[in-house]
Amino acid sequence: MKHTIRIIYISLAIALSFTMPSCHRNNNADGVELEFSADTVLFDTVFTTITSSTQSFTVRNTTGSPVEVDIALAGGKQSNYSINVDGVAGTEFRNVEIPAHDSIFVFVKVNIDPTNQNTPYLVTDSVMFYQKSRTQSVQLVAFGQDAHFIVPNDGPASMRYRIIAHEHEHVHWTNDKPWVIYGWAVVDSLGKLTIDPGTKVYVHSGGGIWVYRYGNIHIDGTLEEPVTITGDRLEPFFANDYAQWDALWINEGSEDNIIENAIISNSSYGIHFEALEEYTGNRNIINNSVIHNNQVMGIRAEGANVEMNNCQVSNNGKYSLALWVGDFTLNHVTVANYFSQSSRNTPSVALTNFFVKTEVVGGEAVNVSYLGDAHATFNNCILYGSLQNEFGTGTKEGAELTYTLHNCIVRKDSINNDHYINCFNANPKFIATYGQNYNIEETSPAVDAGMTGLGITTDILGRPRNGIPDIGAYEYYPIPEEKR
Repeated sequence: MKHTIRIIYISLAIALSFTMPSCHRNNNADGVELEFSADTVLFDTVFTTITSSTQSFTVRNTTGSPVEVDIALAGGKQSNYSINVDGVAGTEFRNVEIPAHDSIFVFVKVNIDPTNQNTPYLVTDSVMFYQKSRTQSVQLVAFGQDAHFIVPNDGPASMRYRIIAHEHEHVHWTNDKPWVIYGWAVVDSLGKLTIDPGTKVYVHSGGGIWVYRYGNIHIDGTLEEPVTITGDRLEPFFANDYAQWDALWINEGSEDNIIENAIISNSSYGIHFEALEEYTGNRNIINNSVIHNNQVMGIRAEGANVEMNNCQVSNNGKYSLALWVGDFTLNHVTVANYFSQSSRNTPSVALTNFFVKTEVVGGEAVNVSYLGDAHATFNNCILYGSLQNEFGTGTKEGAELTYTLHNCIVRKDSINNDHYINCFNANPKFIATYGQNYNIEETSPAVDAGMTGLGITTDILGRPRNGIPDIGAYEYYPIPEEKR
């Protein structure tokens, strides 16, 4: 399989806090650098019953003098793990001596009940090694609840992956239990992945789903059973971690990619459409879906054909929609960008006939510019957020840039030109921007302000669009105060 080089740093560093009393420190004048046979111990067993699994690693002292070290589980007695240091079991050990030019074994055991629905999908901890002036650790990672696990088995260290659908293979992901991706789950050329209604997909740090060129994906969620793709850290502490995984990455193809009723969140790039070698013109259709809370971009499209209907794209660190070269049609899309975790100076929606990306040439990373035609139509859309200008365009000579907005609410200083037809800049009056409720109030200027004839008869929640449709993904309906 031909690979495109992407710079991704996959990190298994786990932020765990543990404090040991000063008496746990050894009396060495200077700490020494210990060598470990592994920096991460990965338990890749699929747990189907109450299971205990044991693995080991070695700790080596490469110096010519004995070393004393304190060893402990960061999670202490509450950890799902237990350790055994040279034949002695426990959670912490003081003044363990490692002879000169010698090593010790550390055995690690994990106990998880996969039927416990409160258990995280990844159960993590660290074995800490304390010296007077140095602290080191070995990370522990185990799969928790019973699930389908995708574990990488190929690729360089910077981008480990597993092919889940080979050439001419059609694979179904069912909703019988969650799917947990470690690394990249790859749909190879001429392969196809269908994700059934109600399926939950959880992705670990640095990974994602990669639909390689001429591969195909259908996400077949429904209103009652949407498909969810998000990070694998389910603890409440990580709810605001908007970069838990990388992206749903889709390259050019010969068939349409279809995403229906999906919720995609907490990634770096929610969806990245990218033509690796050529623009084929196949469509990427997104209907009735929510792409939100992503650290960099909601949708990044480079040389792609994207159609969106009844979608919400919200709270993204830079662009909510980066439409860089291609053909784009958006009907009843609500873009609401009130990202607050960092400052933002980029518009929510950017449309250009060029883009720049980093590639490796001659062993070095260089920025390469691409130029191509861009055509976009926005109908009955809300493009709004916390900045003064939330819609921006960029053009370079040598390629076309054409765009038209019909009956849209656009936060922009000036919209008085031929590109904007029946558009206006006004507060759309979302019910709760802080609470990320982008339904509209009764007094919203979006009510009954849309254009007819688009053939979209319901909104993102399946409610009928009455008479003259409202602008945005949501049709106004009274909401009881207790449900706001």
